Amino acid sequence: MKVLVTGGAGFLGRRVVQRLLASGHRRVFVARSRDFDLRRQPDVRRLLDISRPRTIIHLAAVVGGIGANRAHPGQFFFENLIMGTTLMEEARLRAVKKFVAIGTVCAYPKHTAVPFREDSLWDGYPEETNAAYGLAKKMLLVQGQAYRSEYGFNSIFLLPTNLYGPGDNVDPTSSHVIPALIRKCVEAVETGAPFIEVWGDGSASREFLYVDDAAEAIVLATERFDGPEPVNLGAGDEVTIKALVTLIARQCGFKGEVRWDTSKPNGQPRRCLDTSRAEELFGFRAHTSFDEGLRKTIDWYRARTLARHRDDIPGGWVAGETITLLRGDVRGVKSLA
Repeated sequence: MKVLVTGGAGFLGRRVVQRLLASGHRRVFVARSRDFDLRRQPDVRRLLDISRPRTIIHLAAVVGGIGANRAHPGQFFFENLIMGTTLMEEARLRAVKKFVAIGTVCAYPKHTAVPFREDSLWDGYPEETNAAYGLAKKMLLVQGQAYRSEYGFNSIFLLPTNLYGPGDNVDPTSSHVIPALIRKCVEAVETGAPFIEVWGDGSASREFLYVDDAAEAIVLATERFDGPEPVNLGAGDEVTIKALVTLIARQCGFKGEVRWDTSKPNGQPRRCLDTSRAEELFGFRAHTSFDEGLRKTIDWYRARTLARHRDDIPGGWVAGETITLLRGDVRGVKSLA
């Protein structure tokens, strides 16, 4: 089937595209932000007119860690909301057969019983530092269920937990906790710095899903699941930030002091998902151990200068190992020759 992947050249998107191709989907369109601005309805329409997908996997998002969420709540709310609602509406108008909406664990209430079960999604307000982002993404669930009810539109909603792995964002102004800690520890070892500084007090806990496992889950759901209920994607385990710092420091060889900046927020107190629904509905269970995933991520970071752009995916149609050049109206799509 023809599959459009928004954000298909990003951290998670590259893996999803590769997984689709490996699973036998021979026609995958990668939508890049430099070619299509999904905040603009004309660009969304042009993208769908060019790609004419049967299925859409919507991965594109404006996202970051606690610092970025605190600094840009308005931007994160509006841009994520407008991208999702516009894309789903235009997909409905073109009778797209399936829409795979990717939500976020940030959509859960701040105080949710652990492990988080999908039925708890509406039991309270999200943690304040990422509420704007979480609520914007959760509106994809509302829109999808409303469209299913009124129009018979097949939209599914997946809730991945925090992702990590090679290729993650390591920009200190916008990165999530694992790449941020890896960068701090590796740079401290390289420069001989006696300490690193970490936000919060280390008491919060998080669950992490290796990016390749997340891609596998998304493709399995795309192929096998057509229900209205939200579905968690996770590994089913949690680790405190304090324990996480210890693990990363040990694997990076950092033996200095960890200084906790308690003037900065911890974020949500705990995050750990009940992942039984994903296994029951489409057979997904994470298989990458946390130690193995961390090792691969740290190895990648140390070699990132050599690896940069090696697995970059251009915008346009990707068919197996070849790029099929578009014919006709290709405005906004860079030449792939």
